[in-house]
Amino acid sequence: MSSGGSRARGRVPLMAGNWKMYKTSGEGADFVRHLAGELGVANDREVVVAPPFTGLASAVAAARGSSVKVAAQDVFWQAEGAFTGEIAPGMLTDLGVYAVIIGHSERRQFFGETDETVAKKVRAALDNGLLPIVCVGETEAEREAGAMEAVLSRQVPKGLAGVVATEAGALAIAYEPIWAIGTGRTATAEAAQQAIAFVRSQVGAVLGEEAAESVRVLYGGSVKPDNIDELMAQPDIDGVLVGGASLKVETFKRIVQFNEA
Repeated sequence: MSSGGSRARGRVPLMAGNWKMYKTSGEGADFVRHLAGELGVANDREVVVAPPFTGLASAVAAARGSSVKVAAQDVFWQAEGAFTGEIAPGMLTDLGVYAVIIGHSERRQFFGETDETVAKKVRAALDNGLLPIVCVGETEAEREAGAMEAVLSRQVPKGLAGVVATEAGALAIAYEPIWAIGTGRTATAEAAQQAIAFVRSQVGAVLGEEAAESVRVLYGGSVKPDNIDELMAQPDIDGVLVGGASLKVETFKRIVQFNEA
């Protein structure tokens, strides 16, 4: 599989599926085995699925020896303690988890996630060898008010507050316009490119130009097989964070096997 421009820039495409609160442990393991068999060797891109916490161990076991890697959907920033219901970074690495989604809009909207807690989680993930996938993005009201850049220029620097420039290649940022998540509405490829280029510029402002060129920036928000090729052809889009379309092997496989124009 060719990865075109992203590969040429040294930023390996990252194709991630966020299962949210779907799939039992057994269903997730079956999915991973099926997907791994369909993909075969995919060493020119990273393929990641993010099951619920209860499915992590079985997904990691099913993915062993394949091209599929496993991410968690959240993490806490403390190593241990009296934090009922939370999961420490070391607990994830102990299972063989590769990455963790941090600051998803649903965590911000429903569970009180803030830019400050995102920064703590990013730091903890990096310290424990996990790849943070840091989510940023504006609401529909913010976009209509022309505040997209204002939102991103707050979320990106604050989320990366504990990161040093040399670590930029060890994390990813997912731009997810909240108005496009689960709605069937997708930013045009050009609009996604514009926003992601701005995200990259914010990384540059905080960590420097070299860091901005090494960080992978993903697009998320109603990604489907019929728009993946156009999205991945954009110069600054290094991958996707997929929701609903990652729940079926055939649709996610097509997304993973994008064909750049």
